[in-house]
Amino acid sequence: MGFSLLDKFLTWLIRYGQLTVTDHRGRVHVYGTVDTMVPVAIRLNDSGVALTLALRPDLAFGEAYMDGRFTIERGNVRDLIALLMRNLQATGGSLPADRIMRHFRPLMLKLQQANSARRSRQNVAHHYDLSDQLYDLFLDPDRQYSCGYFRTPTTSLEQAQLDKKRHIAAKLLLKRGQRVLEIGSGWGGLALFLAEHYGVEVTGLTLSTEQHAYATERARRAGLSNRVQFKLLDYRAETGSYDRIVSVGMFEHVGVTNYDTFFRTVHKLLVPDGVALLHSIGRADGPGLTNSWLRKYIFPGGYSPALSEVLPSVERAALWATDIEILRMHYAWTLRAWLENFEKNRAQIAKLYDERFCRMWEFYLAACEANFEYWGGMVFQIQMAKDQNAVPFTRDYMVAEETRLLEQASGSSARSA
Repeated sequence: MGFSLLDKFLTWLIRYGQLTVTDHRGRVHVYGTVDTMVPVAIRLNDSGVALTLALRPDLAFGEAYMDGRFTIERGNVRDLIALLMRNLQATGGSLPADRIMRHFRPLMLKLQQANSARRSRQNVAHHYDLSDQLYDLFLDPDRQYSCGYFRTPTTSLEQAQLDKKRHIAAKLLLKRGQRVLEIGSGWGGLALFLAEHYGVEVTGLTLSTEQHAYATERARRAGLSNRVQFKLLDYRAETGSYDRIVSVGMFEHVGVTNYDTFFRTVHKLLVPDGVALLHSIGRADGPGLTNSWLRKYIFPGGYSPALSEVLPSVERAALWATDIEILRMHYAWTLRAWLENFEKNRAQIAKLYDERFCRMWEFYLAACEANFEYWGGMVFQIQMAKDQNAVPFTRDYMVAEETRLLEQASGSSARSA
């Protein structure tokens, strides 16, 4: 019965590419036909996994891969997830069970997104307080753990992350001596960049003890401790006044039920002519729910919102949305680079943790890449202000500032050569 259900599901799903499944008895089943997608073959390793995959594919595929209940005999995990996601896209982007769950979405969001200060600390610790060495093995040297800005698809990861910092800085209209608040400061790379290139004073907020210690030490080594400080503090507890506020890759952890609080806090902390910039993962297909596997194993409490869920809170906070930009394939290319780095250093990561951890993170990185390539994932940047006159009325200044930063970098490189 178990394989019969899985067989019906895969027959319904696979319209593009080819998936070959060898069941636990050695029988071979082929779905779809070979096309431009990489053909994938998997083997089911126990009698119960087929039923599990059929009943709860959103959770079970990741768990079964982590636990070795199926193995990939042709292609790799990236190829498998790309094949499944491409076909899910063709169905309208949802499984049959998802249509039922939509009726319970408001209740589920309240339960899943109730990110109090205490729960937020726990959620952050789950993902970000892992081994320092892990992040060194797959991120760029600056440890930018958010979407890069790729001028071309073949731009290197390190260059894309540097260009991301320049792109954000250009939107902040920074002036020497200004006070900048970074909500979700990570390992400190953006704060140090802004302080070094603009002479601003930066306060970074984080809930990760590991990131706080690392960023503080980086500031000390860079000789910027007098201009950059990091606080182990929830954004809701901050009381300062700032000329600029920036948040990159943190909003996904705020929780839908806290959006009003987040933007009202930004309004409260921003000076009258101040400017804020929010950089966050989003979804192009409207409100939804976080994938069950991703929520359980990678980002508890996490959610990527649709703009229709965000902008009403911006409006209620009496903030102008002075500029909105959508980055589409940029995060797919970022994740692809992270996964390639992860695979290059897999043996070292397995020594830090174990084989199951490696399979979990491979699945995570590959699934997220496919989400941005096939399933409506995107990144949005919203520039905000209290006063519509706080920023120029055309976008020319952004291009001019990025060009200045690029020319400055080129000049520095030429002088050091």
